[in-house]
Amino acid sequence: MTTRQTRHTFCRICEAGCGLVAEVEDNRVVSLAPDREHHGTLGFSCMKGLHQHSMYDSPDRLQYPLKRVGDGFERISWNQALQEIGDKVQQLHGVSPQSIGMYVGTAAGFSVLHPIFAEGFMQGLGSHNVYSSSTQDCANRFAASTEMYGFPFFQPFVDLDHVECMLIVGTNPVVSKWTFLQVAHPVKRLKEVRARGGRIIVIDPRFTETAKVAGEHQYIKPNADVFFFLSFLAEIFSRDAVDEACLNRFSSGLDDLKSIARPWPAERTASVTGIPAEALRTLVTTFLEADGAAIVTGTGLGMGRDGTLAQWLAECINAVSGNLDRRGGTLVGEGIFDFAGFARRNGMFSREARSRIGNFRELNGAFPGGILADEITTPGRDQIRAMFVTGGNPLMTMANAGRLREAMQQLELLVVTDIYLNETASLAHYVLPATSPLERPDLPFIFPLFLGMQSIPYLAATDALVKPAGEQRDEASIYTDLATACGVDLFGSKAIQRSLRVLKGVNRLRHPRSRPGLPQTFILDQMLRRSGNGSFKELLRQPHGKPRPQVAPGSFLGKRPTTADGLVHLAPPDFLAAAAGLESRFDTIREAASSGRLRLISKRAHSTHNSWTQNIDALTNGAANRCNYLYMHPEDSARLGLEEGDVADIHSDTATIRLPVKLLPELMPGTVSVPHGWGHQHAAGLSIASQLAGANVNLLTADGPDNIEPLSGMAHLSGIPVDIAPASGPVNTGSWSGRRG
Repeated sequence: MTTRQTRHTFCRICEAGCGLVAEVEDNRVVSLAPDREHHGTLGFSCMKGLHQHSMYDSPDRLQYPLKRVGDGFERISWNQALQEIGDKVQQLHGVSPQSIGMYVGTAAGFSVLHPIFAEGFMQGLGSHNVYSSSTQDCANRFAASTEMYGFPFFQPFVDLDHVECMLIVGTNPVVSKWTFLQVAHPVKRLKEVRARGGRIIVIDPRFTETAKVAGEHQYIKPNADVFFFLSFLAEIFSRDAVDEACLNRFSSGLDDLKSIARPWPAERTASVTGIPAEALRTLVTTFLEADGAAIVTGTGLGMGRDGTLAQWLAECINAVSGNLDRRGGTLVGEGIFDFAGFARRNGMFSREARSRIGNFRELNGAFPGGILADEITTPGRDQIRAMFVTGGNPLMTMANAGRLREAMQQLELLVVTDIYLNETASLAHYVLPATSPLERPDLPFIFPLFLGMQSIPYLAATDALVKPAGEQRDEASIYTDLATACGVDLFGSKAIQRSLRVLKGVNRLRHPRSRPGLPQTFILDQMLRRSGNGSFKELLRQPHGKPRPQVAPGSFLGKRPTTADGLVHLAPPDFLAAAAGLESRFDTIREAASSGRLRLISKRAHSTHNSWTQNIDALTNGAANRCNYLYMHPEDSARLGLEEGDVADIHSDTATIRLPVKLLPELMPGTVSVPHGWGHQHAAGLSIASQLAGANVNLLTADGPDNIEPLSGMAHLSGIPVDIAPASGPVNTGSWSGRRG
């Protein structure tokens, strides 16, 4: 008999975490709809969230462990997979623990237990060779917060309910949502700011979807954000518009910050930023006169040149203008427990490991992804010979993905945990099938849960909606089992490993018909209970979310920074040293402007999310959605002899890709744009995405230690110089295929 149930859950593909209502029939989610009564997400969900069940229920879904045999794969048992992986890891571990690495992707971050257990596995191995997707889009924020506030996860966010002036720089929340901050229904929230008289000004090389809602926009040239912020600061200081007594009470380094900003008046930087001096002064006046103002940044800022310095200066502007920890300015959230205190007591994020290649520091538990190919190919005792890839697809998302593909083919062991046989999994020696978000219980991910980064605070829980149809296992259980097979203990603790094995055994006795695994609900329940937030079962009884109070203004400065002196450091020494090199950068940018080369920036689309959703037919079945495009301003296309629909070659200093042209008058002349996440032709198990046209724009970007931003390890993925010409001859590194249009 067919059974149909209505169940409540929440989305786990981005920060918004929108509340959802699921229709479940015979152990299948047949539809998802927005939860109209949800406290925190206001009855909103994007089209990607509403179609995600099609991704998890795809015929391409991995059902069983796979082992590479020749050019293909064969099904094996979990026991065989674990034993063979464990044997190889123990062999390599005996030579050097550092010969084993891990890449942790974005999908891992939207689960509570997944990243914790993955990190525990690497700690058990004694390897610091962890690489994270954060160095592709957000490590600049972690670096700035570590140096300024003492903790990478202190991430000030705009007080959306009270802000009067908001400058949005390097982000497009209408399409991509907020970075880290949970803001569902961004269009509604932005319109609410305007309705009460607030002003929203978007600073971007493109007149974005957010700019259209905001109503105010200022073009800025790619890679010029750091000079815009320097001039913004210089103008504030020239007006003596700071409360020095207050700043000196709660922060240090004000005089050094003034010295850094002083040489950069608006007249000097106008030619590089494209923002006239008078326009910049008007922006400063608007910002300073508002009763509550904030600069909001995102991934576009970090992916350009000098993204860490730019983020630092943006934070400094919020601070010196008196808007940090202020009503209507920026707030620093508080989660369900004191995460910063817990991390300090347990030595988290305090390791001082350095990378073998480039001597980069470990930031937030990870090294730059841009040196991974070198770590694999450069001989030595600690050369990486085995990689675990979890919750990510680095061959689509990392800089110079073509070179990384060649490097990964040299590995003695590549183990991928995923739901699909994607590009990276297609190269693996072993592929381990993971559960989907709809197949596991969960709490909101780390930023709302541990840090309180929510514009409308609430707490929520979800049970698993369906059971796995195959032999998929959750990642926490997978890494517990891998630790056992590899002869190590999670987190380097025999007591923890022993306790987890006991929990697995008890769980199997209580649920003999279920697949072996950890009692995830019990672990999540303990998190809630020990933080004083009740039980998991109680939280499930509030399917629309349990309201929590917003963090109070004035609760951070002088109370919670974890720097050695308890002050906000406005002028960290490493940042000051790096800023001293901006004179040469400034000259380089001015010289490059006369070269005639175009600057390539990234772009998101409403219908797709990163590299995840191209295998959902409903999101890619229109002609406009079956390919990514080269977007050009009509002036640039005319100068180069290209028309809409023509096919063009895009040449960087690293590679060439080929794409059809679309005209976009909203772009700043001299700037071109290509959406990322496309080019799945190398995926063995994506039957829809692999048949789409398009090319991977990250093939054009450079990797290696000389191309990594040293303060945070960020790759340079946006604002890169390119040459564009009508398509001619073969293209080996990336190409467009399919019918035009």
